[in-house]
Amino acid sequence: MENLYDKRKVYEKSQLLENQIKENPLELFRDWFLEAEENSAVSEANAMSVSTVEADGCPRTRMVLLKAYTWEGFIFYTNYNSKKGKALETNNKACLHFFWPSLERQIIIKANLEKVAENLSDGYFHSRPKGSQLGAVVSPQSAVIPNREFLENKLKKLEKEFENKEIPRPENWGGYIAKPYEIEFWQGRPNRLHDRIIYELQENYDWKISRLAP
Repeated sequence: MENLYDKRKVYEKSQLLENQIKENPLELFRDWFLEAEENSAVSEANAMSVSTVEADGCPRTRMVLLKAYTWEGFIFYTNYNSKKGKALETNNKACLHFFWPSLERQIIIKANLEKVAENLSDGYFHSRPKGSQLGAVVSPQSAVIPNREFLENKLKKLEKEFENKEIPRPENWGGYIAKPYEIEFWQGRPNRLHDRIIYELQENYDWKISRLAP
């Protein structure tokens, strides 16, 4: 057994105090996200994990890329027939998680997910590189396939078919918007006394703000 007891670091780069808190968590998210984007040590500020609950009751987590955020929520795109898509059909709640180690920050978001309007999915699909569009058509995401050649042969066939044509967006591919009802901001601090500020959406659509013990 490898002993990992001494694998630790001191968190001391920043703080999250009451005078830095915004009334709306989407404002604080925007500020933190922009800082992450501008930090050269962060390679993909928009990388986030999305956890859904599957039919056996076990959560499944995967990394996806955030493609937009609005005052309503957070948008990403996927195959609706994927494991995450099928899980969301029966339970539309999910947990999103951003972790920026170089900033010693993380954000945990509990949300209800809905499919975005078809015109938004169309617009984003056709903004992607053609190779990515073909990839979305080629891959039956999360399905069992015989081998790698299955994908590569299908891709070659579709490259010829759509060589000089617009690629239609597959009906089973599109966006979700995650509408948050709870957002926690975590800032690493020395001695493991981290700052944790949680926002909880109330019935009147105001946000209740609390500090959690680390």
